[in-house]
Amino acid sequence: MMPTDTVYGVAADAFNAEAVAKLLAAKGRTRQAPPPVLIPGIPTLDALAESVPSVVRTLVDAYWPGGLTIILPSRSSLAWDLGETRGTVALRMPSNRIALELLSETGPLAVSSANLTGKPAATTAAAAEAMLGESVSAYLDDGQGGTVPSTIVDATGLFALDGKLRIVRDGTIPASDIRELVGADQCA
Repeated sequence: MMPTDTVYGVAADAFNAEAVAKLLAAKGRTRQAPPPVLIPGIPTLDALAESVPSVVRTLVDAYWPGGLTIILPSRSSLAWDLGETRGTVALRMPSNRIALELLSETGPLAVSSANLTGKPAATTAAAAEAMLGESVSAYLDDGQGGTVPSTIVDATGLFALDGKLRIVRDGTIPASDIRELVGADQCA
C-alpha cells in the first residue's frame, strides 16, 4: 500500500499477473474492474499506450503529475494481465514525491484505492491497514492523504467515429476544467 497525491492505493507490479490478482482479491474486486496503472513520467505513457492523441497530450501537459487518469488503448505487444481491460489501460502520473520515487524504482504499478470495494477510500495508512489487514504485505505511510480520488477520462472514443473524450469519474479535477481546457466539443 502506498501514498498517492489523491487517496492511498494498493499497488502491485503491473507486469506480474499473480500480483495483480492478489491486488484485486485484497479489494474484493473481480477481473471486470481492472486497476489503473501509475507511471513515473511521460516516456512511460508513450511506452504503454498504443497512441496518444494531441488532445490527451494537452490534458497531460496541464494535469500531470496530478489527479488525472486517462484511459487509452494499450500497446498490443505488452505482456501483462490487468484483468478484463478490452485492450485499454488507465494511466496516471501522481504528484506525490514518495509515489514518484517508488515508481522510478519499480516501473509501472497497478494501483487501486486502498479500501474494500464499496467502502470509502483510505486517507491514511492506518485506515488502509484497518480495512485490508494482512491481505496487503507492506504499508508505506506518508501521513494524511487526499480525500478525493482522481478524475478518470476515457480517451478511447477519440479513436472511434464520435471522436470524443468521456469523463468516467468526477474527482479532484473538475469536469468543467477539462471541458474548458480541451473545448466542450471534444467531450461527450
